[in-house]
Amino acid sequence: MTNPDPGPVPVLSPRGDLDLDSLGPLTAQIDAAAAGHGAVVLDASSITFADSSFLRLVLTVHDQADLRIAAPSPAVHRLLHIVGADAFLHLHPTVEDALTAAESARGLLAPPHD
Repeated sequence: MTNPDPGPVPVLSPRGDLDLDSLGPLTAQIDAAAAGHGAVVLDASSITFADSSFLRLVLTVHDQADLRIAAPSPAVHRLLHIVGADAFLHLHPTVEDALTAAESARGLLAPPHD
């Protein structure tokens, strides 16, 4: 296994419906980002529908890397809430908040000084 790239955390911004038939490209992108960087931000604001295959992808990536979900759309938020995944996944109101949290967790940001 290679060391994750210390560069900026990648942000992926899928749009539309994400189901078994349409999830292939996102799966490839998110797997590559997670493997290459050890962290990924998923901007979920433009996802209009997500099914159990999307949920499986999110849970798998969460187990393998630091996954931050930014601005979950109502459809994504509902799915995660129904199964209770919103209790343990890293959900953030904005992409900027998600990036800050991911970079802080990776040690790229200095902690705030009092």
